[in-house]
Amino acid sequence: MITIINAIKSLRPGALFSVDGGTYEGLTWFDDNDLPPPTEEELQVEIERLQQEYEYNQYQRDRAKEYPSIQDQLDTLYHQGYDGWKSMVDEVKNKYPKPGEG
Repeated sequence: MITIINAIKSLRPGALFSVDGGTYEGLTWFDDNDLPPPTEEELQVEIERLQQEYEYNQYQRDRAKEYPSIQDQLDTLYHQGYDGWKSMVDEVKNKYPKPGEG
């Protein structure tokens, strides 16, 4: 779940702040680098953008869980060559296609 903290860090990298209760009303801005705090609307838009990005990249997290270990991949590469390794990796890629490629 994307939070207000994620959105602030994305919009104002390195800014100093705290958030009490996870709401905009709980935002205390400590940054003194002439960076104003983001507006509540800016944060809502950024939360939605980050959530869409997170959902879009679900295939990457699914693939990472199922790819064989590096040791197994290297063993396959050694014993079965590039085509054997590619076949093994393609099984996972085909199971979890990148959005728009499936």
